[in-house]
Amino acid sequence: MTRPNPRLAAPGLLALALAAALPAAAQAPAGPTVVRGSVAALTDTTLTVKPERGGPAQVVTLAPTWTVAVMKPVAIDAIQPGSFIGTAEMPAKNGTGRSLEVHVFPPGVKMGEGHYGWDLKPGSMMTNGTVGKVMAGKRGSRELDVAYSYGTRHIVVPASVPVVQITGGQRSQVKPGVPVFMVVQKGPAGALTAGSVSIGENGAKPPM
Repeated sequence: MTRPNPRLAAPGLLALALAAALPAAAQAPAGPTVVRGSVAALTDTTLTVKPERGGPAQVVTLAPTWTVAVMKPVAIDAIQPGSFIGTAEMPAKNGTGRSLEVHVFPPGVKMGEGHYGWDLKPGSMMTNGTVGKVMAGKRGSRELDVAYSYGTRHIVVPASVPVVQITGGQRSQVKPGVPVFMVVQKGPAGALTAGSVSIGENGAKPPM
């Protein structure tokens, strides 16, 4: 197995990364706390975010070793057997999922493994796991079997949904106006902390 890049393995992204501590359960567990929006202000220790969905600004305390993950658009063919991916998806009545976005982790990096609640859309879920079989679907779509420690999901990825590769970035790329995504820890008094900030390539919005 490829040795994880510490710049990417340490940050909780991603993805998502959030659920390293999620328990195996018959029903999907609740998802993590996330922050989406655009940078309003940045200091050496805090990031102030204007929320994507409105409301008061959110101030997130950054860990001393905070890192940056860049979401780089890639073709749907980047999803290969053996890839470790995360995908926000809408569950279907037949037990499958329909992807809303896919983020492909670097070789050797596995974060947030499992199937749990997500808030991209009402009723959406997040599935992070290893891709098994990849099948060509209708109109350029792909059908995937995604395995995680306590189950497997069959997921349809429409050709129109964003697919991104997670790459390392620089702190200098995080500046006012840039769209960001963060998985955060919430303290007893509601204070938010994060170890990683995700951004899109060239200022694009992270899709998750």
